Amino acid sequence: METTLSTGIRGSYTETVTAEKTARHYGSGMVEVLATPAMIAAMEKTCMESVSPYLPEGMQTVGTYVQVSHIKATRIGLDVAYHAVLTQINGNELTFEVNANDTVGEIGSGIHKRFIINVEKFLKKLEQ
Repeated sequence: METTLSTGIRGSYTETVTAEKTARHYGSGMVEVLATPAMIAAMEKTCMESVSPYLPEGMQTVGTYVQVSHIKATRIGLDVAYHAVLTQINGNELTFEVNANDTVGEIGSGIHKRFIINVEKFLKKLEQ
Protein backbone atom coordinates (compact mmCIF):
# COMPACT_ATOMS: atom_id res chain seq x y z
CA MET A 1 0.00 0.00 0.00
CA GLU A 2 1.48 3.27 -1.13
CA THR A 3 0.31 6.48 0.54
CA THR A 4 1.50 10.05 0.36
CA LEU A 5 0.87 10.67 4.06
CA SER A 6 3.29 12.73 6.12
CA THR A 7 3.14 14.23 9.56
CA GLY A 8 1.92 17.79 9.67
CA ILE A 9 -1.17 17.23 7.52
CA ARG A 10 -3.93 19.46 8.88
CA GLY A 11 -7.68 19.40 8.68
CA SER A 12 -10.46 21.75 9.73
CA TYR A 13 -14.22 21.48 9.92
CA THR A 14 -16.82 23.92 11.22
CA GLU A 15 -20.43 23.26 12.17
CA THR A 16 -23.21 24.98 14.06
CA VAL A 17 -24.56 23.43 17.26
CA THR A 18 -28.15 22.35 16.59
CA ALA A 19 -30.71 20.57 18.78
CA GLU A 20 -29.64 17.26 17.15
CA LYS A 21 -26.11 17.73 18.48
CA THR A 22 -27.08 18.34 22.12
CA ALA A 23 -26.54 16.17 25.15
CA ARG A 24 -30.31 15.89 25.60
CA HIS A 25 -30.72 14.55 22.05
CA TYR A 26 -27.80 12.10 22.37
CA GLY A 27 -29.02 10.89 25.74
CA SER A 28 -25.65 11.71 27.31
CA GLY A 29 -27.08 14.46 29.50
CA MET A 30 -30.19 16.53 30.11
CA VAL A 31 -28.94 19.95 29.01
CA GLU A 32 -29.34 21.55 25.58
CA VAL A 33 -25.61 22.08 24.96
CA LEU A 34 -23.15 20.40 22.59
CA ALA A 35 -22.89 16.72 23.54
CA THR A 36 -19.46 15.25 24.16
CA PRO A 37 -20.22 12.38 21.72
CA ALA A 38 -21.13 14.96 19.05
CA MET A 39 -17.88 16.84 19.64
CA ILE A 40 -15.87 13.61 19.41
CA ALA A 41 -17.67 12.55 16.21
CA ALA A 42 -16.81 15.90 14.61
CA MET A 43 -13.18 15.54 15.71
CA GLU A 44 -13.05 12.07 14.14
CA LYS A 45 -14.63 13.41 10.94
CA THR A 46 -12.01 16.16 10.78
CA CYS A 47 -9.19 13.63 11.10
CA MET A 48 -10.72 11.22 8.57
CA GLU A 49 -11.29 13.93 5.98
CA SER A 50 -7.82 15.42 6.46
CA VAL A 51 -6.04 12.24 5.33
CA SER A 52 -8.54 10.72 2.88
CA PRO A 53 -7.09 12.58 -0.15
CA TYR A 54 -3.68 11.04 0.56
CA LEU A 55 -4.87 7.42 0.53
CA PRO A 56 -5.01 5.12 -2.51
CA GLU A 57 -8.37 4.14 -3.95
CA GLY A 58 -10.05 1.47 -1.84
CA MET A 59 -8.28 2.55 1.34
CA GLN A 60 -9.84 4.49 4.21
CA THR A 61 -9.33 5.01 7.94
CA VAL A 62 -11.29 3.85 10.96
CA GLY A 63 -11.16 5.33 14.44
CA THR A 64 -9.48 3.17 17.08
CA TYR A 65 -8.73 5.43 20.06
CA VAL A 66 -9.97 8.68 21.55
CA GLN A 67 -8.60 10.55 24.58
CA VAL A 68 -10.38 13.88 24.71
CA SER A 69 -11.31 16.46 27.33
CA HIS A 70 -14.53 18.43 26.91
CA ILE A 71 -13.85 21.46 29.09
CA LYS A 72 -16.58 23.98 28.24
CA ALA A 73 -20.25 23.88 27.26
CA THR A 74 -21.43 25.35 23.96
CA ARG A 75 -25.02 26.46 23.46
CA ILE A 76 -27.25 25.88 20.45
CA GLY A 77 -26.60 28.33 17.63
CA LEU A 78 -22.87 28.79 18.15
CA ASP A 79 -20.35 27.62 15.57
CA VAL A 80 -17.64 25.16 16.59
CA ALA A 81 -14.39 24.91 14.63
CA TYR A 82 -12.59 21.57 14.79
CA HIS A 83 -8.89 21.20 13.96
CA ALA A 84 -6.67 18.15 13.53
CA VAL A 85 -2.96 17.69 12.94
CA LEU A 86 -1.42 14.35 11.97
CA THR A 87 1.44 14.04 14.46
CA GLN A 88 2.61 10.44 14.09
CA ILE A 89 2.56 7.63 11.52
CA ASN A 90 3.37 4.16 12.82
CA GLY A 91 2.75 1.72 9.98
CA ASN A 92 -1.01 1.84 9.39
CA GLU A 93 -1.69 3.67 12.67
CA LEU A 94 -2.16 7.43 12.50
CA THR A 95 -2.11 9.71 15.56
CA PHE A 96 -3.72 13.14 15.55
CA GLU A 97 -3.85 16.08 17.93
CA VAL A 98 -7.38 17.46 17.90
CA ASN A 99 -9.07 20.52 19.33
CA ALA A 100 -12.39 22.33 19.16
CA ASN A 101 -13.18 26.01 19.65
CA ASP A 102 -16.47 27.87 19.77
CA THR A 103 -16.76 31.63 19.31
CA VAL A 104 -15.68 32.18 22.93
CA GLY A 105 -12.61 29.90 23.04
CA GLU A 106 -11.38 26.34 23.37
CA ILE A 107 -14.00 23.77 24.35
CA GLY A 108 -12.08 20.52 23.94
CA SER A 109 -8.81 18.89 22.94
CA GLY A 110 -7.00 15.59 22.92
CA ILE A 111 -5.59 12.70 20.91
CA HIS A 112 -7.29 10.56 18.28
CA LYS A 113 -5.88 7.49 16.52
CA ARG A 114 -7.07 5.99 13.25
CA PHE A 115 -6.01 2.87 11.38
CA ILE A 116 -5.64 2.64 7.61
CA ILE A 117 -7.70 -0.21 6.15
CA ASN A 118 -8.48 -1.76 2.81
CA VAL A 119 -12.26 -1.28 2.77
CA GLU A 120 -13.03 -4.44 0.77
CA LYS A 121 -10.91 -6.70 2.99
CA PHE A 122 -12.28 -5.01 6.12
CA LEU A 123 -15.88 -5.64 5.10
CA LYS A 124 -15.14 -9.25 4.09
CA LYS A 125 -13.74 -9.95 7.57
CA LEU A 126 -16.99 -8.68 9.08
CA GLU A 127 -18.95 -11.23 7.05
CA GLN A 128 -17.02 -14.18 8.52
